[in-house]
Amino acid sequence: MTLQRMDNVGIVVADLEAAVAFFTELGMEVEGTARIEGLFADQAVGLDGVRSDIAMMRTPDGHGKLELAQYHAPAAIGDASHNPPPHTLGLHRVMFAVDDIDDTMARLRPHGAELIGEVARYEDIYRLCYLRGPSGIILALAEQIG
Repeated sequence: MTLQRMDNVGIVVADLEAAVAFFTELGMEVEGTARIEGLFADQAVGLDGVRSDIAMMRTPDGHGKLELAQYHAPAAIGDASHNPPPHTLGLHRVMFAVDDIDDTMARLRPHGAELIGEVARYEDIYRLCYLRGPSGIILALAEQIG
């Protein structure tokens, strides 16, 4: 048996509606939404009394997907205002290729995006940056220039 594909990356958010708006502005599309609860959910994630809402977001090419989840029960743990630095252990970041970093940042700022460092140039190939999105999610943007 071999690995078939990576299906999606799951991200727990404090405000599902705000996260969907953010990733929609980035250019992702809502593939579907669902309420997740019941015995199968409890068994799959190893928690009791799971009740969450999810939105499956996909990239325009249909290959990349994010599953955004807002837990209503049990309550999500962690402090949404806690913004760990990019070198914190665990899931590091999600990177997206964009046509224009400056335009993308301008569109995402009203949705709470904050540049972590600055837009940097890697040789004559890419412009790159890290930004913080909803619930402290770190995104990287890459604009090919060469």
